[in-house]
Amino acid sequence: MLHPDIKSDRNRRGAELALAEAVSLAHALRHLEVVGSQIVPLPKVHAGMLFGKGKIEELRARFEAEEIELVLVDGPVTPVQQRNLEKAWGVKLLDRTGLILEIFSDRAATREGVLQVEMAALNYQRTRLVRAWTHLERQRGGLGFVGGPGETQIEADRRAIDLQLVRLRRQLDKVVKTRTLHRAARAKVPFPIVALVGYTNAGKSTLFNRLTGANVMAEDMLFATLDPTMRRVELDNGPEIILSDTVGFISDLPTELVAAFRATLEEVLAADIICHVRDISHPETEDQAADVREILTTLGVGNERPMFEIWNKIDLLAQAEAEAAQARAARDQDIIAISALHGTGVESFMSIISEALQGRVSEEVLRLSFAQGKKRAWLFSEGVAVDEVQDEDGFAVTVRWTPKQRAQFEQV
Repeated sequence: MLHPDIKSDRNRRGAELALAEAVSLAHALRHLEVVGSQIVPLPKVHAGMLFGKGKIEELRARFEAEEIELVLVDGPVTPVQQRNLEKAWGVKLLDRTGLILEIFSDRAATREGVLQVEMAALNYQRTRLVRAWTHLERQRGGLGFVGGPGETQIEADRRAIDLQLVRLRRQLDKVVKTRTLHRAARAKVPFPIVALVGYTNAGKSTLFNRLTGANVMAEDMLFATLDPTMRRVELDNGPEIILSDTVGFISDLPTELVAAFRATLEEVLAADIICHVRDISHPETEDQAADVREILTTLGVGNERPMFEIWNKIDLLAQAEAEAAQARAARDQDIIAISALHGTGVESFMSIISEALQGRVSEEVLRLSFAQGKKRAWLFSEGVAVDEVQDEDGFAVTVRWTPKQRAQFEQV
């Protein structure tokens, strides 16, 4: 794994963290064995080779000695640079976009996810054709032509990819129509949607599993979850909700890959509440949070949408830092400090979500006459009555309810 450090203002720690994230990306492909990683300082980018001649020769010797078959470059590599480096080193090379595409292709499970990934991969390959086949001569013309120029290999390859993209779009349109019908049917069910979003590996799936009892893949690995997963959850003293686990975001995520997961992103746009799950123990948690907010803004998620920050993994902090994080969360109603792994703070999280959906729960005693049987029946049918005492004048009913439920009761 190579991380070209081409930003002169980047400090060494920032480059090391970026390299560590890139290595984690490589480990997300189970069949890869990462044997080494290196930060490569770049005073300037060489247009044809990316690196300078001396560095290329130095790396070639290392790759030969260690019998390297695949080199990953954490950054953009042009088609010309890829071709030249592969020729110089005698290896296969992938840049950051190519690596993420490989991961997505390996993990996508739903029909739509598979189609979207395949389309993104084909669009990526189409850009790789630019000047990548200039060593080929023109093909001979055929079908009635004697000799003469035919189409170049690059044109034939591009045409084949375009035909494949058209076929995939048709299949995808059918899948999207089906999913739209499912969403319309779900919209008729009066369950609010709570979406978990956040940087990849922030612990969204671990929290999702704890709340739902599901068995969604949750590992210490980037992009463990790709396809949207939804489950019904009944909150304590609150409504039933639909909880949605989404794909994790990452810095420098290619735009075509954002589009590739429209299914997940549409669930975010349809959510009543968005929970931004953060790995508060990560040294770059603030930068990660900024990346997530930027992507949400790009998707059209405005400030009017209720959003909570879930500071996860406080169990990985030193005791003083964990206590400081919990104190900070206690002062801000939009921040909740938890450990999804151990369950710390999860009950508070559920209570806050319930309150946000309904309003603050209060308890009081209502006096109902015998003639108000309809109102009494409503209290018990809605599950807000917790105790009842009957006397000669009627009923004294103890209720726990929200302002919304109180308003509904007044209309009965």
